[in-house]
Formats: sequence, C-alpha cells, structure tokens
Amino acid sequence: MSSASGYQAPSVTLSTSLPRRGTADAVLVVGVVAGDDGPRVLGEHLDAAAAAAIESALAALGGTGGEGQQHRLVIAELPVASVLTVGLGEDRDVWPADSLRRAAGNAARALDKVATVVTTLTALDLEAVLEGLILGAYRFTEFRSDKTAPKDKGLSKIVALAADTKAATKATVQRAVDIASAVATARDFVNTPPSHLFPAEFAKRAKALGEEAGLTVEVLDDKALAKAGYGGIIGVGQGSSRLPRLVRLTHKGAGRKGKKVALVGKGITFDTGGISIKPAANMHHMTSDMGGAAAVIATVVLAAKQNLPIDVVATVPMAENMPSATAQRPGDVLTQYGGITVEVLNTDAEGRLILADAIVRACEDDPDYLIETSTLTGAQTVALGARTPGVMGSDEFRDRVAELSQEVGENAWPMPLPEELKDDLKSTVADLANVSASRYAGMLVAGTYLREFVADGVQWAHIDIAAPAYNTGGPWGYTPKGGTGVPTRTMFAVLEDIARNG
Repeated sequence: MSSASGYQAPSVTLSTSLPRRGTADAVLVVGVVAGDDGPRVLGEHLDAAAAAAIESALAALGGTGGEGQQHRLVIAELPVASVLTVGLGEDRDVWPADSLRRAAGNAARALDKVATVVTTLTALDLEAVLEGLILGAYRFTEFRSDKTAPKDKGLSKIVALAADTKAATKATVQRAVDIASAVATARDFVNTPPSHLFPAEFAKRAKALGEEAGLTVEVLDDKALAKAGYGGIIGVGQGSSRLPRLVRLTHKGAGRKGKKVALVGKGITFDTGGISIKPAANMHHMTSDMGGAAAVIATVVLAAKQNLPIDVVATVPMAENMPSATAQRPGDVLTQYGGITVEVLNTDAEGRLILADAIVRACEDDPDYLIETSTLTGAQTVALGARTPGVMGSDEFRDRVAELSQEVGENAWPMPLPEELKDDLKSTVADLANVSASRYAGMLVAGTYLREFVADGVQWAHIDIAAPAYNTGGPWGYTPKGGTGVPTRTMFAVLEDIARNG
C-alpha cells in the first residue's frame, strides 16, 4: 500500500540463523539488557563467542544496556559491516510491544543511510519490531529536488531472525508490513502539501487506492453534494475555488451475521479558518487537517488487504476552508444532511460541519459501530498534550477503543460528554450553534455536537487527534516529524477486535 508519493516498505526475509552471504554491507541490530555484571546480549541466534565479543566491546565504551542507549560496533567475529546495540533496560519475561516498537524505530533512524538490516530483536516480538523498523525508516521526499534529496535509498531490506519460517510466521510478517504500510500511506497524505492535495485530487488518490484494494468506491462532486443536501460540506467548501468532495469506500467481508462498521474521517485539505481566519503563525501546520480522513482511507484499505470478515464502509468528506467573497459568514445558517439547521457562529469550527453530514450518511447504512476521527479541536492539545488522542462517545465502546489504542501504542484516553454541554450549543435562530459561547471544555463540546447526528442504537466513538496526527517537534521512536499516521493502528485494532468478538 502506498500513496502517490510512493514510500515503499523494505522487503522482509525470514531466517532461522544469522545469514553468511550477502550481508557484508549490512548492520546487525541486537538488543542488550543491563545485567548485574554489565551489558548482556539478547538473542539465541548469536553464538557465545559473538555475544561475548559484543558485550566486551560495549562495556569498553561504557555501555550498560540502559534503555535508549545505542552503540555502533565493529565485531570481527560476525559477517556484517557493523553491529548496532539497542539498550532495552532491565531484562523482562514479557516485553511490552510498544517498547520494542520504539526501540526498533530508534534503531532505524540511527541507521538512516543503511540499506540492509539484520536483527535479532525480532525474536522478542516479530510483528512489533518489524513495524518499528519500517515506520522508523519512513521518508517523505516527493518534493525535494536533486539538490536536497537523499542520495541513498534508505532501508530497503530487513532480515528478521525468528524461531521458524512456517506459514503462520510468514503471515505475521505480512501483517506487520501491511499495518506499517497503511500508517505510511496516512503519513504520505498528511505530508503532501495543500498545493498538491486538494479535495478533487484527494478524492482521486483515495479512489485509486480503494480500487487497487478491491473496494467499491463512490465519489460525489460538488454538484451531487448540493443536490443531495450536504449543507455542511457545501457550506465549508464554498469559499474555495477547489470544490468539495465526498468519498465512500466499501469493504465487503461479512456474511449474513457479520458486523458492519462505519468509519468517518475529517478531510479538510487546508484550513485557514475561513472568515474567522486563524493567526498566521503556524498556519502551515493546517496541511494536517485531513489527518482523520487519511487514517480512515488507509484503515479501510488495510481491512481489505487483511481480508477482515466484517463490512467496513468509510465515508470521507473533503473540503478546503478558505476566506473569499463566496465563503460562508459567521451568522449564516446552513442545513446539515438529514435536516438539522445550524447557526455558524465561527467558520473555524468547520470540521464538525462536514463530519455531521458524513455521520448522518454513514448511519443510513445501519452500522453496528461507527468510528469517527478528526483533527478537531485545539482544546485536545490543551487537555491531553501532543501525543494523546481523546476518545468520546458511547461509554462502553469508547472505553473499548481507548483500551485497544493503548495496547497498540497510540495511547488514546477516554473522555466524558456531560449532558449539560448540549445547552452551550443552543442557537437563537436555528436548531444548533456550531460553537459554544463558553471558552471551557472545547474538545467535549465538539464531541457533544457530533453526538447529535449519530443514529439511535449505533455504538460510536469520536477520536480527536488534533495534535497526535502531526508531530511539530523532533522525531522520537518510530514517529517522524510531520504526519504520524495516528490513529490508523487504533482503528484497525478495533476492527480486528470486532471481527473476533462482535
């Protein structure tokens, strides 16, 4: 899976022993822990002499095996160019998957110009380590000229040392590659600048990805949206010369008794705030305002690739929020798809307007569950910081989503939707206002707004990823600067859980 920018995951080869041929230029990545007598190498794939040589060289450099420590060594006893030791801290009987995922991501970033990596870390957790290596090696270079583009191709081959090469182990490898590639696809979309990713182009790329994966794809253009009454999408998009779209992608995987899941993602390809214009400082970060849509598209394609035995239908509204003579104004009233009227008090609260239309349309398919995700509120960042998504919705399903998100390392946190917040969305002229007059609980107020459009009987969750979708700081673990791909892995984990447990 890849978007138009073409990030390709490295190839993965399974091996039950350290290969001797074709590894002269490779780097061997090994895990080390802090032992009582100094650093100790993990991994039964190394013989005693090689492990002792690594431990001796590492100790000579002052390495302890402490968590996060990395050292590059040349070991004559091994058929590789060099060895990278990755400190894991104290030894454990069971390793947290995301701890190993981060360690592998750190290793991949440290070996940025290395083409081939051989690793014993995969013996600890094959899937997590492969995901970490692939995501840590991620690059986005589409818009670099020869002057600044990397001269090397980056990590292109991983030799994963494992206990066996049976069909089940190969399936684990493929699953890891598919998941990491889906996250990379979402990152590619987010990192593509708004000059090149506008609603029509976004829809075109989503359609191509969907059809390649065997999905049924429907695209509504601005005329079809207006005719069908998608007042939120049209209202937000009418200020731009690049008109809105709605994309629907369907994976049919269920039998008569299978569950149906709706996915909805916010696809604002750029957000100026409209007439309620944002400050200029850091407005360029709004290239990420379609992070929810990117993750939803990547997730439904991943569901098809992994052949999940449930129906998954993605409904993705796409618009560009611009100020112009045709833009909606503060004080305008629009009619959401389905008939609810809304007074637009702030045109920068546009995401909830396009999402409301999409949620109503998604509920017309009678799903059992609905997951919606969006870079919705700056209040998410204030409440939970840059790395923790907030999850709201039906209490039981909300908690289920948050728990699974924490298991995969995306770490979403459950948040309430107090009933009294609905009073803050009263309008003097319409059914609802799109913002509250209060400055408090902005993330929860936005979730309360969306709740008004979810059909009765549908278990739903809203994941606010305003900050987690786009890393404005330095890279860490397997997370690069720029698009992160959050919450692709969370949503896929939820889909798998529904497929297993209903």
